[in-house]
Amino acid sequence: MTPKNLLILISDEHRRDAMGCMGHPIVKTPNLDALAARGAVFENAYTPSPMCVPTRAALATGDWVHSIRNWDSATPYDGSRRSWMHVLRDAGMDVVSIGKLHFRSGEDDNGFSQEILPMHVVGGIGWPIGLLREDLPDYGAAAELAADVGVGESSYTQYDRDITAAAETWLRDRAGAERPWAAFVSLVSPHYPLTCPKEWYDLYDPAEMDLPVGYGAGGPKHSELKNVAGFWDYDRYFDETSLREAKAAYYGLTSFMDDCVGRVLAALEESGQAEETLVLYVSDHGDMMGDQGFWTKQVMYEQSAGVPMILAGPGGPEGRRVTTCANLVDVAATAYEVANVDVPAVGVSLVGLAQGADDPERTGFSEYHDGGSTTGTFMVRWADWKYVHYVGHAPQLFDLADDPHELHDLAGEESARVQDALSEGAARLRGICDPEAVNAQAFADQRRKIEALGGREACLTAYLFNHTPTPGEQAEMSDASGGSI
Repeated sequence: MTPKNLLILISDEHRRDAMGCMGHPIVKTPNLDALAARGAVFENAYTPSPMCVPTRAALATGDWVHSIRNWDSATPYDGSRRSWMHVLRDAGMDVVSIGKLHFRSGEDDNGFSQEILPMHVVGGIGWPIGLLREDLPDYGAAAELAADVGVGESSYTQYDRDITAAAETWLRDRAGAERPWAAFVSLVSPHYPLTCPKEWYDLYDPAEMDLPVGYGAGGPKHSELKNVAGFWDYDRYFDETSLREAKAAYYGLTSFMDDCVGRVLAALEESGQAEETLVLYVSDHGDMMGDQGFWTKQVMYEQSAGVPMILAGPGGPEGRRVTTCANLVDVAATAYEVANVDVPAVGVSLVGLAQGADDPERTGFSEYHDGGSTTGTFMVRWADWKYVHYVGHAPQLFDLADDPHELHDLAGEESARVQDALSEGAARLRGICDPEAVNAQAFADQRRKIEALGGREACLTAYLFNHTPTPGEQAEMSDASGGSI
């Protein structure tokens, strides 16, 4: 059966391994597990960039960050490049967003027929501190992550409740509608602040939380990763007790998010449209949660660059585990297949990937040009190998079969096996882009953006926040500043 509708459920900062269906021994995600049981789980899915704003631009356009040049958190998608949403809307589908978008503005034509409760970047600008990569500033807001850990409601959990209720209403109102639709339901949990409602926090005992991978090892040894860790210095604000509490809160927020997903899927079922709707669950990137000395994202370790991905519904297999590398840029091609439109795409349909034989040779790819980095970072993955290229620095190489936690960088070894893998990784990367040329373009564009915003000092003082305010909070900021944000 060919699906008539497309429902994309996207969370924020959900690491790939934090699901029961991925074998996690603690995290409770019954609704995602049920979705996986009736669909396909992509075990090696990646984000185009381990940062919200560039990834969401790449997801919308179905193209790589270096191609669309939405490098960072101050260069959001503005609707000027055609998105899969534009294509589906022009093909006659209702295309709605409910929740977080992280685009420039709702005043832009982003391609949706309607944007419900949209969260866009602050003031149409975003987070300009991340532009200052040639002379990294201090980032004092990093202390907030540890300070926010605990039990309670946050603006984000309330926002997710509102998004979920709006999605339930929208789906039920669509019951019996003849016109096909695509809905992009975008939750913010388990993104920090790590303040978790008691019902969900109490599912996890902090004393039973495992310590992070590489805990106590003294932080990163790689030269560029030291730069990133020095800027995003979350780790120094945690001790063993608070990091266990942080993990309990993160897992609690993950279960809270899973409950929201379950409510939306129940509304789809109750509306009588489930059998004609393809459902895709993804997140925009992962979260390191203290592994390797890092918190949140920004790096190419699996916990950050890997994303959960589950596809279920008509046209897809049941109970399938897909090991072929997938990417969020494949979402556009998937949408085109549902809409039955012939549009060239960088990615491929996830339905086809789920139906086909596993292909260890398909390349996984991600890149990073945002805050805390002093150079462009590029990752390629194939079979069990992961190669990470840092312009101007030594690369990293990991054998994920022997070293799934990426604790042993093989790049310095002289064996033929390692040298062949390094050569293969470099060749695969250059088949996608010229990293030196891309890096130079990113810095040139960012220098122009810094100048346009008023220079370094303006970037340091404008829009200081650790996580994007909700739409309600942004409205309050605008009122307090006379509408100037």
